[in-house]
Amino acid sequence: MSPAAQPSGEADLTDPWVALEPGADPVERVRVLRRAHETFTEAGMVPRPVRSVVADSWRRSARAGVGPDGSACVELTDGDLGSYRAEHPLARVMPLFRELMGTFAADGEHLLAVCDAQGRLLWVEGHPRTRQKADGMNFVPGARWAESAVGTNAPGTAVALDRPVQVFAAEHFIRRVQPWTCAAAPVHDPRTGRLLGAVDITGGDGLAHPHSLGFVQAVARAAESHLALLTPAPATTDVLELTALGRDEALLVAGGSKVRLSRRHSEILVLLSRHPEGLTGDELLCALYEDESVTPVTLRAELARLRRLLGAGVLGSRPYRLTVPVESDVEVVERKLGVGAVMAAVAAYTGPLLPGSQAPAVVRLRRRLADGLRAALLSGRDPDLLADWAHAPWGEDDLDAWRALAAIRPTPPVRARLEELEADQSANRGRTPHAPR
Repeated sequence: MSPAAQPSGEADLTDPWVALEPGADPVERVRVLRRAHETFTEAGMVPRPVRSVVADSWRRSARAGVGPDGSACVELTDGDLGSYRAEHPLARVMPLFRELMGTFAADGEHLLAVCDAQGRLLWVEGHPRTRQKADGMNFVPGARWAESAVGTNAPGTAVALDRPVQVFAAEHFIRRVQPWTCAAAPVHDPRTGRLLGAVDITGGDGLAHPHSLGFVQAVARAAESHLALLTPAPATTDVLELTALGRDEALLVAGGSKVRLSRRHSEILVLLSRHPEGLTGDELLCALYEDESVTPVTLRAELARLRRLLGAGVLGSRPYRLTVPVESDVEVVERKLGVGAVMAAVAAYTGPLLPGSQAPAVVRLRRRLADGLRAALLSGRDPDLLADWAHAPWGEDDLDAWRALAAIRPTPPVRARLEELEADQSANRGRTPHAPR
């Protein structure tokens, strides 16, 4: 993470994720960014020359309570750090990281850093003099560099957004980090897609070049490919892909074939994907049917039809369970929310889970997912994300979302819609007998 620059206006950038393009004046860019950072910390406004990815990150940092004069905290030390690193999946690709990046880091007086999905630094290696300087800002193994803890920085922002990013000079939220430049890319489990952490290169001015971002992306992809080779293949070669958000009938992809499921089969697969350990017949009956008069025979008939549809060996029994891995869009949204990547979660959320389903367990899961995403949006107060939610079919009547949006983006259309919703609420309350006051 060290000073370098970018054009004076964001419109000049061909890639908004790159901090500095060839030909830009680093010194002038640093000057512009410092003024912009002062404006934001003093008045809460982001001048236009700041890249949108950085401006959004500054806002998230401020909402998280990060101060510009703060510092990272070390959460893991000594034995705890050693044990955690030894068991972490990225330990298996550290030799690869060193092979691909070690010489580059040493020769360029940079650092190679690897963090987990919560932004905790697990390894920081490289040029000794650079490491000594980095110690002064707690850029050390065991320190938490999540965006919510230390503000805008490449490894923390990469795991927050689940995408590669470059951060230059005064784009960093904390002032003591502003003499650095860094580029980081997320690394995922190649089998499940789960975010494992990020690999980062940190150091001097030269890292602001677009090539450093491309380099770290290539290293992350190589790590994922290497993990795929190291991870034993599942017992069957198929992985079921289940798409159930925004659809009354889920879409199943298996072995290259797409199948649109019936509503009941959609509900069964959603529930079994949530319970890899399996569910008994009684548990499935309670999860699927409100009507307690439905007999086990009815459920067994549905399961027999589903077994024929899935093929031999995919649906086990006693308890009922799926014998192959399942990747669902529900889990994708949950994973992104779990690491604080709200923007990515909103992008992956294509609508309520099986919106027409009345199965009790599906209804609970649908509400929990929507409520979790909605709560993140309301607390984050990002106007663009709130607008996306409020204008979507599932958010067009969400009074709290429209109130939050009107508070930070009070345009005439937003105020008009809010007034309409509040009038409807008042009218409905007036029509309700003995309505509570």
